[in-house]
Amino acid sequence: MKSPLNLSRAFLLKLELHSHPKLLCVVRGAMEPLMEMLGFSESECRAIIRAVDEALSNIMRHSYHGRLDQVIDVLCRRVQRRAHAETGQGVEILMFDRGPAIDLAKLHGRPLDEIRPGGLGLHLIRDTMDSVEYTRTGRFNRLRMVKYVRPSKRGPNP
Repeated sequence: MKSPLNLSRAFLLKLELHSHPKLLCVVRGAMEPLMEMLGFSESECRAIIRAVDEALSNIMRHSYHGRLDQVIDVLCRRVQRRAHAETGQGVEILMFDRGPAIDLAKLHGRPLDEIRPGGLGLHLIRDTMDSVEYTRTGRFNRLRMVKYVRPSKRGPNP
């Protein structure tokens, strides 16, 4: 099977993991120092890691239906924002799975006023990330999430 990972820009982190929930802690452990290195605040790091964890859990649950031996690729690279005279760096997180094509019309979280467990992951991902895109590339589902570093609210040091 041809990999979708023959992409041109250099990645800061590439992970290939099986769809076993026990591996989520490994991904969280790899993501935290990377997000810190890229300049995200402590709270932004936690939010990004939660979004990644939720996205991986959704792939495991919905794309692979709980099968523990399916492959998920996670790639992270630095990106630059160049919009509206703003510049800044951020991170692009790509996830690829080999499950069935996603029906984008069904890709929505449950209503927020409905009180019950589950169904809030998509809301969490979209609220955390600056951009979230789902596409199908050949036999692969691709999730692309982008988050930009927020400027510090502190003034210059005297």
